[in-house]
Amino acid sequence: MARQTDIRPIVRLKSTADTSYTYVTRKNRRNNPDRLVLRKYDPIIRRHVEFREAR
Repeated sequence: MARQTDIRPIVRLKSTADTSYTYVTRKNRRNNPDRLVLRKYDPIIRRHVEFREAR
């Protein structure tokens, strides 16, 4: 079962609005080898912004 964590690692999504708010999720490295970018809600500024994968 350890092989499954290699395919789907835990990634941290950091807000592009410089609020230092983060989400934690998993991604499939085989389907998405590039950095993940999702549009999610930032409760600090109370609007939706892009969250980018931080390494």
